[in-house]
Amino acid sequence: MKKELIDKVFSFKGSKQPGILQLRKQLIRERLPGHVAVIMDGNGRWAQAKGLPRVFGHRAGMEALQEVVRLCVDLGIKVLTVYAFSTENWKRPQEEIGILMNLLYEYVQKELDELDRQNVCIRVIGHIQELPFRARHELDRSRASTANNDGLILNIALNYGGRMEIVDAARSLAAKVRDGALEPEAIDETMFEQHLYTAGIPDPDLLIRPAGDFRISNFLLWQIAYTEFWNTNAYWPDFKDHVHFLSALVAFQKRERRYGGLL
Repeated sequence: MKKELIDKVFSFKGSKQPGILQLRKQLIRERLPGHVAVIMDGNGRWAQAKGLPRVFGHRAGMEALQEVVRLCVDLGIKVLTVYAFSTENWKRPQEEIGILMNLLYEYVQKELDELDRQNVCIRVIGHIQELPFRARHELDRSRASTANNDGLILNIALNYGGRMEIVDAARSLAAKVRDGALEPEAIDETMFEQHLYTAGIPDPDLLIRPAGDFRISNFLLWQIAYTEFWNTNAYWPDFKDHVHFLSALVAFQKRERRYGGLL
C-alpha cells in the first residue's frame, strides 16, 4: 500500500490501538472487496453483557456504523450494505421497535451532511413504505440529497427480507408475462437480477456476521451465492474500533475465490 494511503487511513479513531497498525499494513488495495455486506447483530446482547438496557446497545451500534462507513470511504470500498431492520424484527417489543426507528431517524438526520461531504450515495432496500412517516421522510431526503454522489454506496436494508425480495421480483416478471411484454423463455439470471431491489449493484464479495451466529437470517439470499463469509463472536458495537472490520478484510484477501471452478 502506498505511504500516502496508509497515512490517510491511519488518521481515523482507534488507529493507535494495539493491532490496528499491523492489520492496516497487511491490506492490499487491489484485493479489497468491492462490496461488503454486514448483518449488524448483537447490539442488545452487547448492552446486556455490560449490565445496560438494550437501547444503549442500539445506540452503540449506530456509532459503530458511523466508524465503519468512514473507514470504507477512506479505503475506497465501493458498496457497503448493512442489515438494519428485517421483516422479522417487527416481532420485537413495540417499545424497542420505536427506539430503533427513532435512532434511524436520528442517524440519518445527523449524519446526512457528513455523508454528503464524503461523497456517499445513500440507497435503501426493502418495503420502506411500511416504516413510520418521519423515518420515511428523512430517508427520502437523504436519498435525494446524495443521489448524484459517486463515492461509497451506503445500501441500507430496512424492513427487508430476502425471500420477500425474490417474491417481489417474481411478481414483477410475472406481470410482464401476463401483459404480453415478456416471453417466459426470455427470463434468465441476468433479467431476474434486474428486478431485485439491488439492481445495478454488484453482488457482495464479503459478508460479515458478528455475534457468533452462523445463519443468513433472510439476508440477500440471491446475491450471496458466491460471497465469502466471515464470522466473529464480537458484537456489532465492538466494530467501532476498526479491529474486527479490518480483520475481516485481511482474512478476505487470503481467500481463493473459485466460483465453483478450479484455479
